[in-house]
Amino acid sequence: MTRDDDCFHENRFKTLAVGAAENTTRPSERGTSDVIPPIHLSSTFEWGSGDDTNEHDYSRESNPTRAALEEQLARLEGGEHGLAFASGMAAISTTMLSLVPPGGHLVSSDSLYSGTEKLLTKFVANHLGVDVEFVDARKPENIGTAVDSETDLIWVETPTNPLIRLCDIRSIADIAHDHGVPFGVDSTFASPYFQAPLELGADIAVHSTTKYLNGHSDSLGGVVVTDNDEIFENLAFSQRVGLGNMLSPFDCYLVARGIKTLPARMEHHQENAMAVARLLEAHDRVARVYYPGLESHPQHELAAEQMSGYSGMLSVEFDGTLVELEAFINGLELFTPGASLGGVESLIEVPSLMIPDELNHSSATAEIPETLVRISVGIEDGDDLCEDLQAALP
Repeated sequence: MTRDDDCFHENRFKTLAVGAAENTTRPSERGTSDVIPPIHLSSTFEWGSGDDTNEHDYSRESNPTRAALEEQLARLEGGEHGLAFASGMAAISTTMLSLVPPGGHLVSSDSLYSGTEKLLTKFVANHLGVDVEFVDARKPENIGTAVDSETDLIWVETPTNPLIRLCDIRSIADIAHDHGVPFGVDSTFASPYFQAPLELGADIAVHSTTKYLNGHSDSLGGVVVTDNDEIFENLAFSQRVGLGNMLSPFDCYLVARGIKTLPARMEHHQENAMAVARLLEAHDRVARVYYPGLESHPQHELAAEQMSGYSGMLSVEFDGTLVELEAFINGLELFTPGASLGGVESLIEVPSLMIPDELNHSSATAEIPETLVRISVGIEDGDDLCEDLQAALP
């Protein structure tokens, strides 16, 4: 099953992706015949009053291009409200700063993107005095034990970066609702095409639009989607007034353009990732493969239940020394060593070799094996990718 089998706001996912916001108003009704809405670069708009009042007056607070993207992203997630930020970390930090007061309590999964982990440990905890409690969220009962009446936010990634662990969104959402605590999910690795956190009970879905949503490695951005009016108002105030952090009109255009091909790209990403995962699982220089589409993944059944596909991200533990691992990376021709993920091109990263020391995971969170390799499988020919890996492996 894919998300295309479900119906959102009268149209299915692929239809929404091609023109979710644009289809609400036909080109002729906008006063132009543009099939694609124009990019509004103006920082300010003519002021009007009464019947001439404008929807937009200053681009920090509201811009037509950004508003169209935010509506499009909200529809893709099945939510009511979307907010587009200048980066994924901006979306995450604004969520946390808006919902967790100084001295508050935040419960987080212990497997996290290193930037989020450092935000929590170095800033939210150290500078704001927030009690940040990391738990192994693969077991929902660990979340239940950590949450109490003073908890301000529950935060998880699923699948996680880079260990590809899963959290049971529906079970954690039940715990959050029982305690009246907002529950946020970073769903970047899955994309809205393969996972719908809000439908499973989460209050907040966050993505780095830099990754699959844009899909072409040429734009930084982030988005928060929620169906909770109060949460939206808090985040919107923080974005537009408190922090002034929003996505530029041109980047909004790039993300909106990328979304149009999201379903087709995600299907190809998944097809190639499955082929790569099976190849590496059978190779004697690979100790372990982390990919939820494989039956060997310990949470494969959960992935099949709460995701409609397995995306294009996988990690492997290389069986060898770091010197041998570096030789393998250097021997690849089609996989570019580099950070980020979710673009049409295949990327490969060794966290222990490529992540700066200041972003290395601390003992507070899940340990990353030294020979772990994270692979963002692109949409090239799958046979070419497999042959490239086979030739480079020692």
